[in-house]
Amino acid sequence: MAPRPINCAGSPRDMLLSGYSEQVPDADLLSVLVGRECGPAILKSHPVPDAFWRVSAEELVELPGVGRAGAARMLACLELSRRASAWRGGTRPVVSTPEDVVDLCGAQMRGRDREHFWALALNTKNQLLRAAEVSVGSLNASIVHPRELFKDAIRVSAASLVVVHNHPSGDPTPSGADIQLTRRLVKAGDVLGIELLDHVVIGDGGEYSSLRDMGVM
Repeated sequence: MAPRPINCAGSPRDMLLSGYSEQVPDADLLSVLVGRECGPAILKSHPVPDAFWRVSAEELVELPGVGRAGAARMLACLELSRRASAWRGGTRPVVSTPEDVVDLCGAQMRGRDREHFWALALNTKNQLLRAAEVSVGSLNASIVHPRELFKDAIRVSAASLVVVHNHPSGDPTPSGADIQLTRRLVKAGDVLGIELLDHVVIGDGGEYSSLRDMGVM
């Protein structure tokens, strides 16, 4: 006897298991994670989708009924979605434009409350060899030393590098410190024979700045 199909008009869990996840309202999606009584409170304080990227563990734990277990489930889902958005299967991504950088790194940097600085090591065909987080800075500044930046690039025999970091403020306009750092990294790359192709600053909503496009490099 064939198994009885799951009723797609049933509970949020049934709809998810039936393949109708896009039809489940936001509050019901939350109910699967933290319980039906908690969904409205979370939506009121953190309207989806954008506000969720900036939610902290402390904020979630303080919401009535969520607790540490519910907060952990929500944060795990957010982190998995970041990683899934950056996944490219078994092929090496090609990084040739600032848009390629945003596609590769934007989801993982979205909603961070600190500056995260990454280095993308590329081969002669601009294929990604390694993406490495070089440093995590403060609320409005990242601390990067050329030695740390180029260490992994040398290890994987990279032909070139692209560097990228986020601005927690959401405004991707490069700061004076960003420009100075970029020029310093270009000089270091020239000495090592590893060209710095671009420095991309990521803001909110897919906004970005390319220091190469701006003529800084």
